[in-house]
Amino acid sequence: MSDEVLRQLDTLELKDQALNGSISGKSKKDVEHKTSIKPSNQLSSGLLGWYAACSSRELKEGTIHLFSMFNEPLVLYRGKDSQARCIKDLCPHRGASFLDGEVKNGELVCPYHGARFSSKGECTNLDRITCQHIVDTNYNNYAKKIHLYQYPCIERDGYIYIYYNGNAKTNLNEFEINSSLDDTLAESYGFLPSEYEFEEVVVDFKCDWARIIENHLDILHIFWVHGDTIPDKDVSRKVITSFNQAITRESRQIESKYNHKDPEKGEFITIKFIPPGRIMIYKGSPDTARYVQVLDHIPLAQNRSRVIVRHYRRFLKNKIFTKIFMFKNLQQRIFYKVFAEDYNILKTQTFNQQMGYIEKDNVKLLGEDKMVQYYWDWLQSALIKDNPWGLHPTTPTTNTVHLDRPMKYPPENPTLAIRNDQSIMLKLLIRALIPIGLLFLLI
Repeated sequence: MSDEVLRQLDTLELKDQALNGSISGKSKKDVEHKTSIKPSNQLSSGLLGWYAACSSRELKEGTIHLFSMFNEPLVLYRGKDSQARCIKDLCPHRGASFLDGEVKNGELVCPYHGARFSSKGECTNLDRITCQHIVDTNYNNYAKKIHLYQYPCIERDGYIYIYYNGNAKTNLNEFEINSSLDDTLAESYGFLPSEYEFEEVVVDFKCDWARIIENHLDILHIFWVHGDTIPDKDVSRKVITSFNQAITRESRQIESKYNHKDPEKGEFITIKFIPPGRIMIYKGSPDTARYVQVLDHIPLAQNRSRVIVRHYRRFLKNKIFTKIFMFKNLQQRIFYKVFAEDYNILKTQTFNQQMGYIEKDNVKLLGEDKMVQYYWDWLQSALIKDNPWGLHPTTPTTNTVHLDRPMKYPPENPTLAIRNDQSIMLKLLIRALIPIGLLFLLI
């Protein structure tokens, strides 16, 4: 833990003592002095703001996408206008969940009493999602007065972004949005997704989401942990090396450009952290890079996290060739294996952190960890300022219905990875049988 973090925690302790009237006049001056010191991070955004919560590909018409943010259960679905909507998973009739509910003709249907919710029809305010009827039409007058709680939701570049502040409202016009979606979009940093093709996977972890971001900001572990998986001869345990770093800290990003010590080799990689949860990885400049990896981290709940991973590429854009070479399947296989290799590390790091073992005297950062250090400085400052986990806290007596539901994606749930491997084997078998079949026809 950094000196900056310890200073902030010490400041909070002094504040608490001051509120309880248990400190002396000298200590109160210490409080005033310490709280006047600005945090070392320069990022203007905190932990509340715009998150890429789901891929457009996944949110199909007529489907419900259940997830959560900082413990709060949420639902994504498409209304009559095909527009994505994000609502709190709470029916205002009797407080039921939309788990096991459905979407019919763009209306969200509660599974308990059949309440139907829509932003069209008799409701003229499209910023509200109003109940059209409950059970039967005799309840229409009552239904018009109840609305779903929701969050602002925008679909861009194949992502569904939500503005999360922990306080859902029945009318979107009542939201005060304090950060710009443009600061999150990759195109704001010179990268144009329309010029690329991409492969995508979604991965689930039972660990602290902040540890996953730290992992993706770390360069050294790639050589050691993933050296046998990543198809790059310059990335392996045999060639593990250190780099020169050029770190840029601005109000909306932290960027680290890693260059080889040998000037002739030039740049190795650039990593860009865009709060609250996006990372971009590429070589060169975003507008000319042959590939750009974009990772979006979603804090579902304590010890439950999700990452949307996209690998954009300028090469091999012909769809016929990509199918012939099984590029999508092979790329997904690499993704799944890489995250499986990280998983035990992330889970044990989370445990050690929660047990208080990762303290200042127990961990020592290296020169290559500057990016990680700057990230943790920002994170600790944002946790103090925004307190996102305190917005919907759970207790030992809280029902665990949402936590008991199995996670959907690898590495926590290997089902999709197994299916992908089976698909590769089947396609290889078909390719092997084709010439044999042709040979039989000729005979």
